[in-house]
Amino acid sequence: MNLEQKIEEMRDEIIKSTQEIIKLKSVKDAPKEGMPFGKDIHQCFMHALDLSQKLGFKTKNIDNYGGHAEFGDGEEVVGILVHLDVVPEGDNWTYPPYAGEIHDGKIFGRGTIDDKGPAIAGLYAMKAIKESGAKLSKKIRIIFGLDEESGWESLKYYLSKEKAPNIAFTPDAEFPAIHGEKGILVFDLVKEFNSKYTDNGIKVLKIKGGNRPNMVPDYCEAYVVSKNSLKRNLEAYVKENKVKLEIEENGDKTIIKSYGVSAHGSLPEKGQNAISQLILFLNSLDLAEGDISDFIKVYCEKIGMDFYGKSIGCGFTDEPSGNLIFNVGIIDLNENSVKTTINIRYPVTYTHRQVCEGMKKALENTSVRIVVTENMDPIYLPKDHEVIQKLMEVYREFTGDDSEPITIGGGTYARSMENAVAFGPLFPGQPELAHQKDEFIAVEDLIKITKIYAKALYELAK
Repeated sequence: MNLEQKIEEMRDEIIKSTQEIIKLKSVKDAPKEGMPFGKDIHQCFMHALDLSQKLGFKTKNIDNYGGHAEFGDGEEVVGILVHLDVVPEGDNWTYPPYAGEIHDGKIFGRGTIDDKGPAIAGLYAMKAIKESGAKLSKKIRIIFGLDEESGWESLKYYLSKEKAPNIAFTPDAEFPAIHGEKGILVFDLVKEFNSKYTDNGIKVLKIKGGNRPNMVPDYCEAYVVSKNSLKRNLEAYVKENKVKLEIEENGDKTIIKSYGVSAHGSLPEKGQNAISQLILFLNSLDLAEGDISDFIKVYCEKIGMDFYGKSIGCGFTDEPSGNLIFNVGIIDLNENSVKTTINIRYPVTYTHRQVCEGMKKALENTSVRIVVTENMDPIYLPKDHEVIQKLMEVYREFTGDDSEPITIGGGTYARSMENAVAFGPLFPGQPELAHQKDEFIAVEDLIKITKIYAKALYELAK
């Protein structure tokens, strides 16, 4: 049985299938009849099921909420958990985000690394095992989730209809094997504006920016009214703070545009938060007194550019998983109220209640309320767990890297069931491009992870 040779023989097919699925824009949209997550995701899901059938697998569609492809016999199931949805593409791509173009040995496009490229790798890993005739004692099943980037309704519905695999991994993070994932808390900071303006200072009418809680926002804009030009203020601020801000003035009405750098919400230090840098600039101006300027001051004091929640009372850390991570993802401020949506990754030995209590104490007397919209508790498996041990053996065989298993701030499908962990696809030292512009997967890495996943699935299912 030579799985690596079989995968090499399928190299062109793997590359082509990856390019084809990248061309299908699969961003969550308003539901339609029979399409719970919108038309685009549904089309991508149908494409994945069709490809699975062509590769010789039995497929099952669970009411268009998700599904699987499988082969083999046995009562127990080894699962590989993938998702076909992607976050919005954002701006300023060098190559088209939905073309799957190859440049310098890399396939570019939204979803190449998160998570369509790894999904294709998983499918062809299964095909290599199937065609090798290897003796297995368990079924191997790839499960397609459709809204991993927002809500997990797809996998929740799937698991309400289908029994979870006995053991599983998800190729949706990094190598080596991941034995812990921080808790994920999504909430809104909300404030109603009753006392709007009490003097003749600069009036902020609107601030809007960001796409998703789990993305560092790369754009935000504010509409303000000022009797005097703010151009010199902005130019001086930009020069001193080395940020990208632009201004459009039309009489006393002004639009201030803030440009940041997108990144995954679990790695805000890799990006530049366009919302935070805009609010810090606004706070440097002579704003009209009132609830809006009060909120801007609170934001600067309690959030600012802090990635770790220290200023807002939740700067927790622990030995297994490190610092709490704090990301402002969306803001919607008008003359009546503000809603700021925040994504927190908290250490594995803490609870979301501890996080909320810390923030509530820090926000006392500010009239800013915390409205929790989503929480996923952390997961943690010991390093000597059977799944971790087998995956680490395979990883070390292919890479020669003797690193220990790790914990991460990202949230993967591994936390949806017992005995599941994240495993790849990013190798140590590689740039984290999930949720960023110019996302890509190197062709050689695509083939390499296919080989790793084939061996891993075989070891877990033999």
